[in-house]
Amino acid sequence: MTAAPDDHELAAALAAEAGEALLALRVQVEAEPNRRWTMKADGDQLAHDLIVAALGAARPGDAVLSEEGADDSDRLSARRVWIVDPLDGTREFGDPPRRDWAVHIALWADGDLVAGAVALPAEGLVLSTARPPVLPAARAEAPRLLVSRSRPHPLVTKVLAPALGGELVPLGSAGAKAMAVVRGQAEVYAHAGGQYEWDSAAPVVVARAAGLHASRLDGSPLVYNREDPYLPDLLICRPELAEPVLRALEVR
Repeated sequence: MTAAPDDHELAAALAAEAGEALLALRVQVEAEPNRRWTMKADGDQLAHDLIVAALGAARPGDAVLSEEGADDSDRLSARRVWIVDPLDGTREFGDPPRRDWAVHIALWADGDLVAGAVALPAEGLVLSTARPPVLPAARAEAPRLLVSRSRPHPLVTKVLAPALGGELVPLGSAGAKAMAVVRGQAEVYAHAGGQYEWDSAAPVVVARAAGLHASRLDGSPLVYNREDPYLPDLLICRPELAEPVLRALEVR
């Protein structure tokens, strides 16, 4: 099964709508400082409720797997499952004016990701399969490798960066990192610190639509809508760097 044309538009529209609601919440909290301590939880719940309600209205026969919702095992026999991270980068969202947080909406159908969108609300951007991003031309300089601002993983700092002669670029959420590669702001996003399907599904389907490589760190395919949604590692990089990155990871 492939996505209908309006599935792509729906993902983009809902990611944008959730992002606008989250930005409005930030403004409200500025006016009501006593709400600051609940801002992160409020943002998670606000975006989750908005997206799930909208999907229920627009696609009542589809299942939903959301970070903020109870997991329904019926999704395992469903043909179409929306995989959602309503607020990727809750920590960054709760620290205005930081911009490196995102909204993820992806559609899995009959065994693979087929549509999706990643909103970067504080950047005023939505990148989606509705209008696949155009990958910028490759740079001649050393590749830039994305790492966590607070917990850079030694796999990147001690293995990949030396092997590629690369430069480390700290950034926040998974979606922000993946979209930095899509936007030509970095060349490699390798994650080994543990993730779930909602962390990577939307970034992966958008990255693939842009022509990027996306896989597990051992080069195997990323598989979604499994009984256990834990999907601990991820590689998104420019296609010309996939072979040298995977080769470096083989000998770690």
